[in-house]
Amino acid sequence: MVQKGPRPLVLCGPSGSGKSTLLKRLLKEFPDKFGFSVSHTTRGPRPGEKNGVHYHFTNKDDMTAAIAKGEFLETACFSGNMYGTSKQAVNDVRCSGRICVLDIEIEGVKQVKTTDLNPLLVFVMPPSIEELERRLRARNTEQEDALKKRLETARKEILYGQEPGNFHIIILNDNLDKAYSELREFISKNMEEKERAVLRGF
Repeated sequence: MVQKGPRPLVLCGPSGSGKSTLLKRLLKEFPDKFGFSVSHTTRGPRPGEKNGVHYHFTNKDDMTAAIAKGEFLETACFSGNMYGTSKQAVNDVRCSGRICVLDIEIEGVKQVKTTDLNPLLVFVMPPSIEELERRLRARNTEQEDALKKRLETARKEILYGQEPGNFHIIILNDNLDKAYSELREFISKNMEEKERAVLRGF
């Protein structure tokens, strides 16, 4: 059971859509209002990543056992690694009085919808698959095969994201400032009155 508190915010979108950039901007502008739910993963840390900040790094045995005990709201596998949002991670943010923000994949969104979390669901849409491919290639972090796999996944994610009823809002990220102001406006409109009072900056 997840503690009751301000309604959480879920950001979803293909890799390269810019959701992480929007999220960073939101957390930077309102550090006391929003808190990021730190996911668990079985992959090893990348250079510069800190345990408990970027991810809770764990191993497959421990994570599988925790999932079996019902400790996770959502889990997914990607490139042979497990990822997931624990109930504790969400509660930690809520207990601090901040609005919990989750950055999760489509599979995670489907799972979260079956819980009592009742989040605001935002889908961040890239301008086009071509632009998405350009952004991913510019990162220069993946081999061609992995890149093609990501683009194939992105096509499926966009189809799900565009289906009516799957998300509360679709934000087209063809201009970062415009996309961010749409995100702020959406959050402001959908907060309960008592939470809106906290968000005087909106």
